[in-house]
Amino acid sequence: MEKAHFNFVLLLLLVIPCVLLISKFYVDTFTFKQPSAQSSFIANRFSLNSITAIKHSKHLMVSAFIDHRINKAIRVISIIKRDSLQPLYCIYCNDDHTCRTAEAEVQIHSDHFGFPYAASDVLCHGAHTQDAAFVSISTSRNISAIYSEDLLPIKNTVIRESFKFNFSVCISNLFGSYNNVLQFVQTMEMYKLLGVQHVVIYNTSCGPDLEKLLQHYKKEGILEIVPWPIDHFLNPSKGWNFVEHGGDLHYYGQLVTLNECIYRNMYQSKYVLLNDIDEIIMPYKHANLPLLMEDLQQEHRDVGVFPIENHIFPKTQFEETGRFNRSKWRGIPGINIMVHIYREPDRKNVFNPRKMIINPRSVTQTSVHSTLQQYGNVYYVPFDVSHIVHVRIPLQGHLTKEQLHNDKRVWDFEHKLVPNVDKALQSSNLLKIPD
Repeated sequence: MEKAHFNFVLLLLLVIPCVLLISKFYVDTFTFKQPSAQSSFIANRFSLNSITAIKHSKHLMVSAFIDHRINKAIRVISIIKRDSLQPLYCIYCNDDHTCRTAEAEVQIHSDHFGFPYAASDVLCHGAHTQDAAFVSISTSRNISAIYSEDLLPIKNTVIRESFKFNFSVCISNLFGSYNNVLQFVQTMEMYKLLGVQHVVIYNTSCGPDLEKLLQHYKKEGILEIVPWPIDHFLNPSKGWNFVEHGGDLHYYGQLVTLNECIYRNMYQSKYVLLNDIDEIIMPYKHANLPLLMEDLQQEHRDVGVFPIENHIFPKTQFEETGRFNRSKWRGIPGINIMVHIYREPDRKNVFNPRKMIINPRSVTQTSVHSTLQQYGNVYYVPFDVSHIVHVRIPLQGHLTKEQLHNDKRVWDFEHKLVPNVDKALQSSNLLKIPD
């Protein structure tokens, strides 16, 4: 009797590991049957939206990329509700419909400014991730969940060492009734003169005139518009401070879009500029951005992040001659940056929020004014080499014009900038062509 009992226990010890191993195989690896039928199924499950809810959770996923720097893991740019984190799983499949699951690693970014939802990365580590074509984040480890999940196409599958663009600009958010047409067209045309070939803007909503201008630049080929309907999913904040502004997510998801834009341009652009819609990263010792970065990169070969000082040009102060008070532009809504040439002095005891020029392949995570994780070093670009021209409401409104600095750098581009602005406004049907 004791011998039989012993044999039974021994059998269990041998069988259970085998069952677990087989079970794990069927959970972790699965090949679809009837590939032709499944191809149609997969095509119908792709999420074509820029924001997709993770089912049975309070979280959202945005886009997916192979990160070749961390053993070809799949990185899913996501929005995670910080107090509702639960076990999440990656279900990823290749083109022949072999699917695998892996427990997801969730990295909530350290900068969330106290908001309930935060920019996050969901990392999928596992076998053959480099061959995956699409992925979903699921609350279930059961691989059959693939039949009910929305799927994200996986980008950046191939490492590229030559790039379509030298310089891309990431403009993180456009929302509300923003209709600052004149400043936007002047900024776009200035960037083109400085050597930018590509601008990405995340658009929730804007005014009707600016929409016409966006469509013009999209048709021209310089502007990539990413729909950003974050207000359909969350109550986004219109400010950066949770205590002051409330809401679910910092500034319409600015941190999410900046990170998404870095990975979107990882193998498209040599450099990426991270700044706002009313800012111009301006070189002061070089004619354009390519010459600026050529010198900076030669002097600092191990650097991939170049923060640039922000400087305010108050929209309440005007230059006296009126040479750029052009009658053509009077009916165009927005700020004329060419008449605001007075710059506030730097305050050494006050934090100057910089923006950045980055090598996107050097950055893992970013915040608004600094990177959170990067490879290589950071070099703070001196003020006299480059700083931001930021025309907006003053921060030092008590200063008189005599206490401000005269900074006419934008006038150096007058002869090309002015006619190019006119041409863009005419092409957008915002400026009448004279008879």
